[in-house]
Amino acid sequence: MTRQKLKLGIVSALAEEQHGVIDVMLNKTQIIRGKRTYTSGSLWGIDVVCVLSRIGKVAAAASTVTLIEHFGVTHLLFTGVAGGAAESLAIGDIVVAEELVQHDMDSSPLFPKFEIPMTGLSHFKTDRHLTTILQQAVDVFFKEDFLNVIQLKHRRDFALTLPNQHHGLIASGDEFITSAKRMNQIKEGLPATLAVEMEGAAVAQVCVEFGLPFAVMRTISDSANESTPVDFAKFIDTVASHYAFHIVRRTCLALN
Repeated sequence: MTRQKLKLGIVSALAEEQHGVIDVMLNKTQIIRGKRTYTSGSLWGIDVVCVLSRIGKVAAAASTVTLIEHFGVTHLLFTGVAGGAAESLAIGDIVVAEELVQHDMDSSPLFPKFEIPMTGLSHFKTDRHLTTILQQAVDVFFKEDFLNVIQLKHRRDFALTLPNQHHGLIASGDEFITSAKRMNQIKEGLPATLAVEMEGAAVAQVCVEFGLPFAVMRTISDSANESTPVDFAKFIDTVASHYAFHIVRRTCLALN
């Protein structure tokens, strides 16, 4: 029996996180489906398809289904930013998901709160093997790349000293969390939450239902309350985009 060739789908919600990756892709071809541009090619010896999903759970789910059904990806990696939901997290840290949940899913009393109807699941676990590779890529990035690729000025701008990697629960919902009050409400129901964002759990649900191995990485851009960075766009451009590029690079090299 022949082994299926690996083909990695790379999804991000913000364009800046894929500019560098797409720039170095070999043998690029682009197809527009569902008003999204899918860029196929080779990255560091791996066949890949990159897509900007846009923001929100529906957008992310639609992009993921297309990657699976039309482009035949065998694995999926989501990279993006998130708000930190735990006191132990600082701006510039990375959370690699072990499981994801939709914090705004509530069809009770028909089903338990957070459970996705007809699935029996509320928490969707990431693929252990791919997640381990991603975690190792993050570790090496912090040890060998961070000081070289994030300029001193930008490290000072965002008070980045010695960023850390965290593993655990990421919660997704179709809302941008800007208040400590709302964050506390989410944490009351999901106390293990490390980060909040707007796409990951939808991607996770699709991947689980299609039996596709997946992993999710989030760079912490703010504390998901009133104390956001002075310039979010600058953080994406000068910090998060470089994180994504080099961690994707190291993940591809490990998969090759």
